[in-house]
Amino acid sequence: MLSSILRTSAMSSKHNLNGAAANRLSSVQRHLSTTQPRGKVEKLTVFGAGLMGAGIAQVGAQNGLKVVLSDVTDKALENGLTIISKSLSRIAKKKSPDDIDGFTSSILKNIETTTDAVKAVENSDLVVEAIIESLKVKRDLFKFLDGKAKAECIFATNTSSLSVSEIAESCGPERQQRFAGLHFFNPVPAMKLVEIIKTPQTSQATYEALREVTLQMKKAPVTCNDTPGFIVNRLLVPYLLEAIRMVERGDATPEDVDTAMELGAGYPMGPFKLLDFVGLDTTSYISQGWRDKAASGQISEELVQPIPMLEKLVKEGKLGRKSGQGFYEYDKK
Repeated sequence: MLSSILRTSAMSSKHNLNGAAANRLSSVQRHLSTTQPRGKVEKLTVFGAGLMGAGIAQVGAQNGLKVVLSDVTDKALENGLTIISKSLSRIAKKKSPDDIDGFTSSILKNIETTTDAVKAVENSDLVVEAIIESLKVKRDLFKFLDGKAKAECIFATNTSSLSVSEIAESCGPERQQRFAGLHFFNPVPAMKLVEIIKTPQTSQATYEALREVTLQMKKAPVTCNDTPGFIVNRLLVPYLLEAIRMVERGDATPEDVDTAMELGAGYPMGPFKLLDFVGLDTTSYISQGWRDKAASGQISEELVQPIPMLEKLVKEGKLGRKSGQGFYEYDKK
């Protein structure tokens, strides 16, 4: 719509626009300058150097973006670079087996690191947050960055379970138009999907810019409104919770449920293997957050009722792969 207005206005200008028409064109152009991100995303800032943040930084650097990776300590940044280097080495063994170091260094040169949040965003076109899954911590970060980043910079959160709108409310009205969810999946370099989450305030121009940059990053974007769990987790989490209820009732064993879903439904990983991979504490945290949303009718309360078996395992520290035991036992190395 806006592009057609500009084209029409430009054509009319060839035929001696009168003063009123020229004023209308000027008004449209002023409106665009305040509602659209300016230009293509070239500089990406990622906050959080853990698995997700490092992965996002890596795929950005691999696909022509200048990346700044930021965290609160130098140790966290070193760990992030180690994650990226190991991942790039695995890729290089297939793409450039004769020059693994050269391939890796050519990507790493596109990544800067800093613990200075102000410096991290000063020239950024897009900021992606991939820090702890805490509404308060995310809001505090974006509130601080709102006054530091340039006006046209887009803000995006990688949250998988929190309300994007509630996070965006920490910023001013103008920034909220340039705010969205950009939910990557773990491991980022391997997983093709990205969910672009639109809030009621997200401008179409912001959405289009995010879609363009995700395609540049060789990802497959899908779009969803800001609803609990977005698309994947909205369907996946209730499925995982119901699998636990089946075992809790004594209907089947975790092994039999996993085998049934892998061989009967064609899933690459059964629900209990997936629960252990994700972390039982993470699943419990998400379901608790969704229970808070049930009162407002955003999700059915029956889907996220507390499960004593799940809560017992979490309290016992049996969180899955990361703790060495969940529904299965693992050899911790």
